[in-house]
This record gives sequence, C-alpha cells and structure tokens, in this order.
Amino acid sequence: MKQGWIYVLTNRRNGTLYIGVTSDLPQRIARHREGLIGGFARKYGLKMLVWHQHFENLHDARRREVQMKEWKRAWKIGLIEAANPEWRDLYFELLR
Repeated sequence: MKQGWIYVLTNRRNGTLYIGVTSDLPQRIARHREGLIGGFARKYGLKMLVWHQHFENLHDARRREVQMKEWKRAWKIGLIEAANPEWRDLYFELLR
C-alpha cells in the first residue's frame, strides 16, 4: 500500500488556498512550482507549501482531503497557523 500526503498551497499569507493529495510530496510540490500541473493551483499561482500531513496509506489521505475541502476557510487557516504560524514555504525543508 502506498503512503500518502495531504498538502496546502498558497500564494501568500492568508491568500488563496489549495488542498491536494499525493503519494510523492517532494515531486508533486516541485511540479506545482514549475507550473507543470494545470488547474486551480496554476491559475492562481499557488506555489508555497504551508502545511502537509503524512498518512501511512494513500486511501486515508484521500479521505481526509475530501473532508478538509468541506471545511470552512477559518478552520483551514487555523490548521496552518497551528503548525506554521509564520506561513513559511516548507518546500525547502522537504529537500533536506
């Protein structure tokens, strides 16, 4: 069974939010940053990784992604600020 990740991208602090899921977080974020993944994130220039969560299996990550997409914006911002109050771009930390 593949592992999974949920992630949140934005363009700036308190900016537009995008929630996605993947089995390879560093590769997926690199592709977003290079503009290789179309759709909502590319349209709004969402390249900053501000939050992510690991799951032992991809199915659980997908189920959580669906739940989080239903959340109110304030809940999503609260989740980000609890883990990343400065809204740092976490992408470079993935590469270590």
